[in-house]
Amino acid sequence: MMDERRQSDSSVVPGKPPNNAEGPATEAVEGRELAKGNSLQRNAPRMQSRSSALSALERVRQAARRDSKQRFTALLHHVYEMDRLRSAYGALQPTAAPGVDGETWRHYGEALDEHLRDLAERLKRGAYRAKPARRAYIPKADGRQRPLGVPTLEDKLVQRAVVEVLNAIYEVGFLGFSYGFRPGRSAHQALDALAVGIWRQKVNWVLDADIRAFFDTLDHGWLVRFIEHRVADRRVVRLIQKWLTAGVLEDGKRTRGAVGTVQGGSISPLLANIYLHYVFDLWVHRWRRKQARGEVIVVRYADDFVVGFQHREDAERCLAALQERFARFGLELQAGKTRLIEFGRDAAQNRRDRGDQKPETFNFLGFTHICGKTSKGRFTVLRHTMRQRWQAKLREVKTELLRRMHGPVPEVGGYLRSVVLGHNQYYGVPMNYERLRAFRWAIGRLWWSVLRRRSQTARLPWRRMTRYINQWLPPVHICHPYPLVRLAVMTQGGSRMR
Repeated sequence: MMDERRQSDSSVVPGKPPNNAEGPATEAVEGRELAKGNSLQRNAPRMQSRSSALSALERVRQAARRDSKQRFTALLHHVYEMDRLRSAYGALQPTAAPGVDGETWRHYGEALDEHLRDLAERLKRGAYRAKPARRAYIPKADGRQRPLGVPTLEDKLVQRAVVEVLNAIYEVGFLGFSYGFRPGRSAHQALDALAVGIWRQKVNWVLDADIRAFFDTLDHGWLVRFIEHRVADRRVVRLIQKWLTAGVLEDGKRTRGAVGTVQGGSISPLLANIYLHYVFDLWVHRWRRKQARGEVIVVRYADDFVVGFQHREDAERCLAALQERFARFGLELQAGKTRLIEFGRDAAQNRRDRGDQKPETFNFLGFTHICGKTSKGRFTVLRHTMRQRWQAKLREVKTELLRRMHGPVPEVGGYLRSVVLGHNQYYGVPMNYERLRAFRWAIGRLWWSVLRRRSQTARLPWRRMTRYINQWLPPVHICHPYPLVRLAVMTQGGSRMR
């Protein structure tokens, strides 16, 4: 603990990229600036405030950056800091569903300071108890149901505070090709890194992998051991163990287990990243440096990852070694969703020479990736909206339109506007214009079909319907730049912010 204080009080070291991954900039090994509002000053104000809490976390971050093996023994006081708990409360969604205790955001806020002081005191003396999460289900694109857990409001608060503290330690050590659920990173950055990596590097084979039921099979014992590599404060470790063992409540029955973490809590994405950092990221980074004969690129977003190889032999050896590696830690690649395909700059020509069909495609983060060409005949990676996602969204909209069948046109039009806007904002990537246009008109035709069912006598001609569509449905818009443009800006000078 004395060592930690000594390191925490030392001067700030020059900034450097926090991600230790080596390799090309296409994997976005980026530097980090401070989160908005963080201060670089070393002397915290005498009065307790939000800035003093952030300054204290910055010292933790700097210590973690200086020594990748340092274990932190005093972290809990950062968690029950009143300003941190208050900030966590403000970051919660006011309309979110309550947990098993029925406590809502609005009711809790009526006596916020009193509730937060009581929560901080329970955390301080070890009297805080995690409650089971309430089971809920959301539909998946393939028609199945994804199980989620809805924590209680206080569990959400404490989890957010713990995530903020642990991010100060782990963010400086996570590797550059990890993008899922990390501050300042997004799915589109992962998509850009993958597209540019395939385009720039000598990628001829792609391993498209998916971990079977990852959040349900994550081993608690291994996870705690991984956390203890950096966290020596047993009180924080016990907090995490409480959430892991709290279980879920469904139909009045509480279930617990020694594996799995409930999706839906603020802590789950960070725990998943920590687990896969040690099980996959560090291992594959070392494998590509020491065992691969050709070039290898990696992009991971949560439990979904893609690895590109120059040589098929490397791909096959890596896949076999990865299966053994995962088995050791209780994980398994899903057979139906894990494929090794020929994909890259020369894939189309090589397959034509052998008399084979066009290169196969693969899906990643909602897009189907295709070997294509630009208008000038150069190789590029085309990214089109996944058909399954496209169809699933149309089914969802159709159900909602039938529910709103007799609603006023402006009200329904406003709802459909938000649907099309949201679709454009995510899928509006270059060379996906036709899919976006088709989606917009499919929404319009669904609306037309429902409007015509409102009356058996009144008719709605298509000419009039096109006026509704043009009035309420926003035009197709490509929101995102070409991958190389955005990636070059993010990695300029080693920092996306410079």
